[in-house]
Amino acid sequence: MRRRFLIPLGLLAIAWVQELLDQVFFAGQWNLPMGQTQPLWGVLTAPFSHSGLAHLISNSVVFLPLSWLVLTRGTRDYLAVWIAVIVLEVPVALAWPAVSHGLSGVVYGLLGYLLLIGWLEKQILSILLSLVAFWLYGSALFALIPGVSPAGVSWIGHASGFAAGMLAAWGVHRESSTNDVSNG
Repeated sequence: MRRRFLIPLGLLAIAWVQELLDQVFFAGQWNLPMGQTQPLWGVLTAPFSHSGLAHLISNSVVFLPLSWLVLTRGTRDYLAVWIAVIVLEVPVALAWPAVSHGLSGVVYGLLGYLLLIGWLEKQILSILLSLVAFWLYGSALFALIPGVSPAGVSWIGHASGFAAGMLAAWGVHRESSTNDVSNG
């Protein structure tokens, strides 16, 4: 049961190994982004690719706590966020002219999930998780506004990740509600 809290560490290890190999052997040029000019499998590699150690560190320190907050609800919820983020990144990769990479799309997905699930479920634990996530990371919501993020930061990646997290919360809530009705 507690092993699920190791999942984010394993995922983060992939990103760190990629970045360290990139820095040591490729002088920071081995990036695996998603975008129109990239192979479609870049949607799967983009979260693990970063534009340097500062980019990776800034994503890491937010990714772990948000991952653990979602994992308090279960592995299914965490997987739902990842799947939703990857699915919504496909149209971004196909249509958006700039390439992007980094864990921030997933970070925003986790945040979107946590902010919506409390409102949907109206249960103490869910509301508490929403409030903690908003208190810790609510200021990050400004980066969802076009033009607020610094140049070179993919606000569309953040926005699609956030929307994916909200979609995952809605899907998880709907599935739970359907199961409750059919079991009741």
